[in-house]
Amino acid sequence: MQTKTYRVILADDHTLFRQGLKLILEDLKDIEIIADVSNGKELIEAARPLKPDLIIMDINMPIVNGIEASRILLQEDPGMKILVVSMYGDEQYYNSVIENGVSGFILKDAENEELKTAIRMILSGRTYFSQSLLLTLIRSRQSSVEINISQREHEILNLICEGLSSAEIAGKLFLSERTVDNHRANLLAKTGCRNSLSLVLYAFKNNLVNLK
Repeated sequence: MQTKTYRVILADDHTLFRQGLKLILEDLKDIEIIADVSNGKELIEAARPLKPDLIIMDINMPIVNGIEASRILLQEDPGMKILVVSMYGDEQYYNSVIENGVSGFILKDAENEELKTAIRMILSGRTYFSQSLLLTLIRSRQSSVEINISQREHEILNLICEGLSSAEIAGKLFLSERTVDNHRANLLAKTGCRNSLSLVLYAFKNNLVNLK
């Protein structure tokens, strides 16, 4: 049976970093890099006609930055998968791109295997948030917020934070996928979050779940 090939665009203003990513991704035989660009304007112009399976993108890029590029692309195609590769100093921008609907975050100094794990999880329909960033969030946690979450919602929230999709959560808890989606929608409404990744960020910031 023929293996599916996933088409990827790289976007970063540092040529050496893009070249390093290419070398790492050469190990993934089902990944094809269809474009690499140096700013958000080029990214938008490349992604529109090419419709990649995944974009790996920096936040700080010239002309059009990653925040604006992700906003434009995800408004046009909400199903587009974007993995943000960022520096520690980019924390101030995280909420903006998460609200835009990106699929995950990883740090530029992450190990190669973590990058590959993030790519695999996102391509399979999950979200991914760097473990190092989660530890940073835990160190700066707020007190637990007072929101009314049921035991079942708490179970589902923990599994969302582990990166599981609705189908995987449904199988694990012996529920229908529609039931899981309903609980997810309730959690988003109760926390005021717009998507699953912002829900993960909210949960860890506000001490609602524990990092394993």
